[in-house]
Amino acid sequence: MRKSYYITTPIYYPSAKPHMGHAYSSIVADFFARFKRIQGFDVFFLTGTDEHGQKIQRSAQNANMDPQSFCDQISKTFFNLSKTLNLSNDDFIRTTENRHKKSVINLWKILEEKNEIYLSKYSGWYSVSDEAFYSEDEIEDVDNKKVSKASGSPVEWVEEESYFFKLSKWQKPLLKFYNENPNFILPESRKNEVISFVKSGLKDLSVSRKSFSWGIQVPSNKDHVIYVWLDALTNYISALNYPDKNDNLYKNFWPASLHLIGKDILRFHAIYWPAFLLAANIPPPKRVYGHGWILSNEQKMSKSKGNILDPLEIIKKYGVDSLRYYLIKEVSFGNDGNISEEKLENCINSDLANNFGNLCQRVISFNEKNINLKIPQSFKFNKEDLQILNNYKNNFDNLIDFVDNQKINEYVNFIQDQLFAANKYFNDQEPWKKKADQERLNTIVYVSLELIRKISILLYPIIPTTTLKVLDIFQIKEGDIEFNSIKNDLILKSDSKIKKISILFKKIEKND
Repeated sequence: MRKSYYITTPIYYPSAKPHMGHAYSSIVADFFARFKRIQGFDVFFLTGTDEHGQKIQRSAQNANMDPQSFCDQISKTFFNLSKTLNLSNDDFIRTTENRHKKSVINLWKILEEKNEIYLSKYSGWYSVSDEAFYSEDEIEDVDNKKVSKASGSPVEWVEEESYFFKLSKWQKPLLKFYNENPNFILPESRKNEVISFVKSGLKDLSVSRKSFSWGIQVPSNKDHVIYVWLDALTNYISALNYPDKNDNLYKNFWPASLHLIGKDILRFHAIYWPAFLLAANIPPPKRVYGHGWILSNEQKMSKSKGNILDPLEIIKKYGVDSLRYYLIKEVSFGNDGNISEEKLENCINSDLANNFGNLCQRVISFNEKNINLKIPQSFKFNKEDLQILNNYKNNFDNLIDFVDNQKINEYVNFIQDQLFAANKYFNDQEPWKKKADQERLNTIVYVSLELIRKISILLYPIIPTTTLKVLDIFQIKEGDIEFNSIKNDLILKSDSKIKKISILFKKIEKND
């Protein structure tokens, strides 16, 4: 039986159209999903939209629409974005779906039966924008307005009847859980933040609201709707057909291998979510990774700042693979990353057009002129040939380790090194001077083709559209890609035909 791997993006809040941060989370999650598939895992990749809450209700009112129609419209833009980004997701969950409501109500009833939820009154600072409650020391005055220190979002004083989850009771069990599962929260800096917060003392958590109606009703009290985080977080199991624990999806894929989220929602995923699950006797996910923000000119992108870079516009101008590669390579994973068109253009020119595209073009063109677009028949590896080919075999376990521990930049650095080495190999071996020695010419071309095949497999999870064009010259289809095959050298069948290749990435001319 194949091993399973379940990866999720955060479910996006469709109160406005998608931005680069949404694209980044989705692209990185897709990288992991595609890699684990070609590694031979049975993968389930989930994304979707979180469609309840006060912010949605207000946004719908401002648009003169009923909340469901508003959600249908905005959620579609996120669904379409998943197609535009070329995501390989297996499902797209919406929290307005019946399967999700059924799961949330079931989880609520379990928590209520276990006496983990009680009715009381809430009074405190609340941010509609963040869908979060803040304590006095988490807010500050800016221009005579109370705002959250963490997000800068305005907060308002709220007093109302509310159901509470006994989060305070789970302080010690959570600390024990973190201690026993040291890799549950990554990167390390985020784990330290969470542990510090939990150690400072947890207060019971408001999990229902009465002041708005757009949400899933509390089953035992129709005056209340279930508050967004108990509702939203449940998507990760409702997509697996929970509460049916005998369903194959739930049995095969829960607990999740990786929840990939932005650092601003780490507290909800690393504290509230495992507490809800432990209280309901459901195993928590194996890992929560809180990545950084995508910045524009060193600032977090926001509508109010007017600095949002639209991923759809970037893709229209430069192509989806260029954006995917740039975000995965240039952002130090786990930290904030700055994006600009100038940096993107430099990345396309240096890495994609010069290093990868040019290597493929030169080797295939040389093959066409000298071997008539065939895989060479007779060749003999020397020490230099074996040395460059063995790089992949020797680093095979390291590459898997990079992915399994979310060390994306180290994975990309290896590819960069191999691209440089492959280009250097072709230049230094000078096959154009070996026409009198057909065996040596054949060997150089064979090794160069093998390097292109191996590098393309490594790049496939990052730039799938382009690498599939390259692998197609060897008649390798998407379903035939095997990560294991980078360890092997004699994969390409001698004397079989290869195809011509078109320009993969056009160099962007700079105006001086």
